[in-house]
Amino acid sequence: MNRVIMKAGKAAEEFLRLESAGGIILAIAALAAIIVANTPLYGSYHHILNEVYFRVGFSHEGGFDLELKKSILHWINDGMMAVFFFLIGLEIKREFSAGELSSKERALLPFLGAMGGIAVPALLYRHVNAGADGLMSGWAIPAATDIAFALGVLSVLGSRIPSSLKVLLTAVAVIDDLAAILIIALFYTDNIVITPLYFAGAALAGLFVLNRKGVGTIAPYILLGFILWAAVLESGIHATIAGVFSAFFIPMKDKKSECPCMKLEHALHPWVAYGILPLFAFANAGLPLSNMSWENMMHPLTLGIAAGLFIGKQAGIFFMLWLAVTLRLCPRPQGAGWVQIYGVSALCGIGFTMSLFIGGLAFDSEHAQNLVRAGVIAGSLASALLGYAVLRFAPAARHS
Repeated sequence: MNRVIMKAGKAAEEFLRLESAGGIILAIAALAAIIVANTPLYGSYHHILNEVYFRVGFSHEGGFDLELKKSILHWINDGMMAVFFFLIGLEIKREFSAGELSSKERALLPFLGAMGGIAVPALLYRHVNAGADGLMSGWAIPAATDIAFALGVLSVLGSRIPSSLKVLLTAVAVIDDLAAILIIALFYTDNIVITPLYFAGAALAGLFVLNRKGVGTIAPYILLGFILWAAVLESGIHATIAGVFSAFFIPMKDKKSECPCMKLEHALHPWVAYGILPLFAFANAGLPLSNMSWENMMHPLTLGIAAGLFIGKQAGIFFMLWLAVTLRLCPRPQGAGWVQIYGVSALCGIGFTMSLFIGGLAFDSEHAQNLVRAGVIAGSLASALLGYAVLRFAPAARHS
């Protein structure tokens, strides 16, 4: 028995070391949600997520109220996902400080690709939904790339893919995430309450002081980050923004010349990849297959999202990459052919996590949410299959 347990533990450890492990677990969680949504368990699934509330803090009648009361779904989307955005913030800071985006020459090609991959899907969505009442708020849904899924598919191809393309995909996705964060802050925030922002400002000032003093201990950053998160949540601005801002203040180097930013990034990555993101997928991907009817799939909301992800993403990214290289603004990724670059552009149409997240901000009704899920799943799945097929059968490139 012990030998079986040890073998199982070793197999699990080897699996988690795979570059594609996070994407595989995410896919399993999404599939589990779809299965549950099409069984008698759906009623309990929906009830627990939307009607069971969890409280943090305290409330006193006639006195000072310091309480956060949210449904389980809101704790996942507003609370746990703030940790995901915190990790995204750490990755963005690292890439701009010492990574692939640390110089203009390195950053220009993925920046141009990402801008094309944001603008074209948004314009395509708006074109499909022109004249549709109340649907224009979903324009940003197909503008995102799910880095976990996309890199997961890429890693399955192994040594067939030159490292320059993995770097390009990662850089495009990082810039994509940064743009999505700005879009959320600018376009998906309503009814701002001013008073909590005073506390948010004080927390930001404290984080700034810690950073300037070169404090390498993580605990005070986490404490002030939590205060910032709670204040931003109560202000009406989406709380995930607090996670990104907190990450930007984590120093790259402290007084001991150590790197708290990278240490924290490595510590958080398994929790986010194997815990938070699969939980988010399970809570948000539950799509009753009755909503995959021809009528619903041809609905402007579903069609706009699916077309934006599958057509708009690859068209916008590939065209901008081709244009930048043709005009000699940037060199072509080393060891990569145009067919392979097109395959990577197609993979960027996998918008699962961030697309579902923005969809949850854009629409409130259950019917609209199901249409969003249908569009995101259809567009992401088609992008994954096309990107894999193109890269799998493209002529092998010489490696850098």
